[in-house]
Parts: sequence; C-alpha cells; structure tokens
Amino acid sequence: MLFALIIGHALADYPLQGKFLAIRKNRHIKPLDYGGDVPSNIWVYCLSAHSLVHAGAVWVVTGSALLGFVEFVLHWWIDFAKCEKWTNFQQDQGLHLLSKLAYVAAIFWL
Repeated sequence: MLFALIIGHALADYPLQGKFLAIRKNRHIKPLDYGGDVPSNIWVYCLSAHSLVHAGAVWVVTGSALLGFVEFVLHWWIDFAKCEKWTNFQQDQGLHLLSKLAYVAAIFWL
C-alpha cells in the first residue's frame, strides 16, 4: 500500500499537476508573470485543485474518504508552506512521504 501511495503521489505531483497548476498555486506569482487574464486569487483554486487530485489518489489507494480528506488538508498546507518559502523542495517532498507513512500506519495499527 505504501508503494501504491508513493506512486499516486508521483503521478499527482508531476504529470497530473501540469505547468498551469504548478505555477498558479503560488500566490506570489502575479497574473502578469504567467500571462493571460486571471483573477488575483486564482492561486487558492489552483492549490485546492492540485490538493484534490492528491486526495483522490489517496482515496483510491486506501479506500478511505477520510484519509482522502486528510490528504487534501495536509497537501494544501504543505504546498502552501513551500510557496511561502517556509520549507524547501526536499522538506516538502519529505513531509508528503511522511503523510503517506502515517496513513499506512493508521490503517494497519488502528
């Protein structure tokens, strides 16, 4: 299960994220930096959409909507922290992997 969660994370964080979400989820990237006519608060929608893709992957792998919701919240805050430069890329990825370990532990020990 851990391996499947890591695969889901890799898919959701790289090919399924796409350039638009990867850039627009950061509130510090202004609309003119990316181009096009987009609202200034689009980062909330993009970060939420990206986190929902991750939540879906966790839900599919674990069969738990609750863990999917937990993933949505955790992924949102972990990525927000990275965009704020409170964490770096390695810390971001490490926190995501720790969350997957916690899900597996919760399933098998609770």
